[in-house]
Amino acid sequence: MLNADLSSIEELQAQLRDKLYIADRGLATAIFLALKLGRPLFLEGEAGVGKTEIAKVLTELLDTELIRLQCYEGLDVSQAVYEWNYTRQMMHIRLAESRGEKLEEKDLFGAEFLLKRPLLKAIDASASKAPVLLIDEVDRSDEEFEAYLLELLSDFQVTIPEIGTFKAERPPVVVVTSNRTREVHDALKRRCLYFWIDYPTFQKELEIVRAKLPHASAQLSSQVTRFVQELRRMELYKVPGVAETLDWVNALVALDKEALDESIVEDTLGALLKYRDDVDRVKGDQTQAILGRVQAAG
Repeated sequence: MLNADLSSIEELQAQLRDKLYIADRGLATAIFLALKLGRPLFLEGEAGVGKTEIAKVLTELLDTELIRLQCYEGLDVSQAVYEWNYTRQMMHIRLAESRGEKLEEKDLFGAEFLLKRPLLKAIDASASKAPVLLIDEVDRSDEEFEAYLLELLSDFQVTIPEIGTFKAERPPVVVVTSNRTREVHDALKRRCLYFWIDYPTFQKELEIVRAKLPHASAQLSSQVTRFVQELRRMELYKVPGVAETLDWVNALVALDKEALDESIVEDTLGALLKYRDDVDRVKGDQTQAILGRVQAAG
């Protein structure tokens, strides 16, 4: 399963960096092993730390298709795996009736009547390369659906009662993500290689900002990164992730800013913080205090 160009962890790190994804050695090792061993990769961490982005970057590196299943409460087999094309079945019944033909159940429940959803598409792919399957935010789905994933993650197969078992000829590269809004069952985690993605250090986050937004001034990138790092030490309802850091830098660049000042911080906090209570907590004295420390650091 491992791409010929990804012969070592260092090579993988370099290629991820070429795609503007900065991964430390621990994360690169987890990705490398998932590819080499053909195991699903389970990524857990706060929202906005780059879990979903890994699947997108791997799709580019492996030059293949990305199949994404966005999980949510109430997600079931008909939306995630397959459902029957009832319209086509009815047309087939009427055509048979018009010809005086008698149909059996097996005539209506064949592969030609299946509507393939993301999970079935991923293991029944006809492309020459195995796709990347992203099962995003699995913690938002119900425990019943989580249990359904066990067969897929252990054997790369899906069983349809009326037809039988579909087993992947080329197992997909599977990335499962969780924001840990609830605990995911151990049975699912056991089938995967696990890695926790934490908020980055100042130096790593600054490197990400400079790689993603090279048009931003060096001073602005550094100050924004320090400001966000300070915010993560506060008691906020929703601490900003790396995605919000990038959004804020983009907003400031759009306003032709090359450095932070108190007025522009307060005017643009909505690009960084997503809850009114958090914005109110940071405005005023807190903004002045944090900005003072940021500017003193250079």
